[in-house]
Amino acid sequence: MRNLIRWSVPVLFVLAAVSTRAGEVSVAVAANFAVPLERIGAAFTAATGHTLKVSPGATGKFHSQIVAGAPFEVLLAADAETPRKLVAEGHAVAGSQYTYAIGKLVLWSARPGLVDDQGAVLASGAYRHLAIANPKVAPYGAAALEVLKARGLTDAVAPRLVTAESIAQAFQFVSTGNAELGFVALSQVAVPGKPAAGSWWLVPAHLYGEIRQDAVLLKAGEKNPAAAALLAYLKSAPAKDVIRSFGYGP
Repeated sequence: MRNLIRWSVPVLFVLAAVSTRAGEVSVAVAANFAVPLERIGAAFTAATGHTLKVSPGATGKFHSQIVAGAPFEVLLAADAETPRKLVAEGHAVAGSQYTYAIGKLVLWSARPGLVDDQGAVLASGAYRHLAIANPKVAPYGAAALEVLKARGLTDAVAPRLVTAESIAQAFQFVSTGNAELGFVALSQVAVPGKPAAGSWWLVPAHLYGEIRQDAVLLKAGEKNPAAAALLAYLKSAPAKDVIRSFGYGP
């Protein structure tokens, strides 16, 4: 009994301290990373007590919203340029930016067998619509246009393009059959623990510029310990394991 009392008191103090320090962090996350962040967030909360308030969307739109005063505290972007701009403009904390993942692009169809392993279907008449994320605000959409240009298909495919607001909406267009094909993130079709649906081509990295996805601490979160803790946790081994499991590069 004496030993039980000796150990129970410190444990209670630790739990009370964790509860007192636990907070919430508002995160703007690129749509392609929303599902991985769900899994990382659950482990982060279990480890720290902090919780996440997550808003997924297109990176370019987040830039506009943050400049306009949106109270996001951390940005997990789909590029490196947007965090860099936010730091230069005074909306993010200098020195806090780092790369948390390298994105990979795939051409995907919900139909099994439609997409071949060389992406030759792009030049065929086997589809009417090709979904891409808006290249003006979504890095994966810009990468998709680079692929079409590299393949010499820009003009031929233009009448078939369906532009989505984000990579999440591009995925939705394909999954619902409104577009037979779409350029989406590998993380959306290669979800750990779930069989890959349909057919897809992993686009060779040399056909588009590297999709370097950077995180940055925003000014609104500069004094929030939960925001700093999240950025630190994303560099941890458990978080990196989740990121790799979704097909992102190191």
